[in-house]
Amino acid sequence: MDENRVPGDGVVTGYGQINGRLTFVFSHDFTVFGGSLSGAFAEKICKIMDHAMKVGAPVVGLNDSGGARIQEGVVSLGGYADIFLRNTLASGVVPQISAVMGPCAGGAVYSPAITDFILMVKGTGNMFITGPDVIKTVTREEVSKEELGGAVTHNSRSGVAHFAAETEEECLGLIRTLLSFMPQNNVEDPPFVPTQDDPNRADPRLRDHVPDNPNKPYDMTALIQMVADDGIFLEVHQHWGRNIVVGFARFGGKSVGVVGNQPDVLAGCLDIDASTKGGRFVRFCDAFNIPLVTFVDVPGFLPGTAQEFGGIIRHGAKLLYAYAEATVPKVTVITRKAYGGAYDVMSSKHIRGDVNYAYPQSEIAVMGPDGAVNIVFRDRIVKSDDVEETRSRLVADYRKTFANPYKAAELGYIDEVIKPEETRPRIISALQMLENKKDQNPPKKHGNIPL
Repeated sequence: MDENRVPGDGVVTGYGQINGRLTFVFSHDFTVFGGSLSGAFAEKICKIMDHAMKVGAPVVGLNDSGGARIQEGVVSLGGYADIFLRNTLASGVVPQISAVMGPCAGGAVYSPAITDFILMVKGTGNMFITGPDVIKTVTREEVSKEELGGAVTHNSRSGVAHFAAETEEECLGLIRTLLSFMPQNNVEDPPFVPTQDDPNRADPRLRDHVPDNPNKPYDMTALIQMVADDGIFLEVHQHWGRNIVVGFARFGGKSVGVVGNQPDVLAGCLDIDASTKGGRFVRFCDAFNIPLVTFVDVPGFLPGTAQEFGGIIRHGAKLLYAYAEATVPKVTVITRKAYGGAYDVMSSKHIRGDVNYAYPQSEIAVMGPDGAVNIVFRDRIVKSDDVEETRSRLVADYRKTFANPYKAAELGYIDEVIKPEETRPRIISALQMLENKKDQNPPKKHGNIPL
């Protein structure tokens, strides 16, 4: 190796400006020893990460690496650990974005995994701990690189990646767009982007977008686009945990993190993947002073043995923990159903939701009318002469008494019942009121989130 010295040693590092704001970047060079990491390679990356922490600027990594350089032995392993430590210390201090543009294996995937967002290029980007050849040798499984760790796999099945780009150019453009919603660091506010979209705009399409029938699906993403500035919504994790929607939008020019249940998928129930996806996004927004707007239409947590055995209790608690811990401004809009523990979890007033709105047709209750009547009035229904007539009458009575937002409003859990077309101006008004919000958690080293 002493006769194979290459200037730059396989990684290009430096800094520049994206949309006029300082950003640090490193890019692997696969033409040098397959992009494998050496001691000098690691030192270069650590140097710009240290600079980024000192001056408070984001770090973008363009990854295309075969992992640790075998010829350097433990030196390359130590280099990876040095980077992992900096990734961890920088987490929640400066935004970290990873683009996986080529094959990345072994240690080359752990650094992206710690960062805030991972973007992958379809067809060329791969991520795996052990490649197909090793897997075939050890477990006898045969799998292609693309099936094992391609962009589609990690965006839709594992949830490791957040975005899938068709081309490298699209991937780089996505990074620029993503950074436009974020502050430079954890002590700054997100950038303000002027808009011609009237903050008092009422959208009449919203009157009919949410069906009166509580069992009829609709698209929550479309609702978010109707109320956001210029209809722009950058969805994160679009292909994974699709029963919850997360992403970035602007309201009155100000960057906001949006979370919404998706009635089009699994009726909007919270399951393991949705809870993990939502919890991580909420914590990112809270770390970087990005207010949260939550749209709620949730019938509960997804029932079933697969969910229970998979630990839905623990995973569901992640989302609850994230919302309860968050101290950024939190505005909640209940569009239709908010049942059971899922009502509590989705940024309710009880876990420090600041402003909570509800549509007139929304239902806030322990459970849906049918399930509640079958439990509470089981004996009366069984003993009645006309079972169906009795059940229908009791369901209608329950719906009238409990399945509406007015009892919650009476108790102060809902601040106002609003017309759907007023959603945008109400959200913007609430965010303006909360602009100087100060809240804090008890002093501690850190909490113990149920991972």
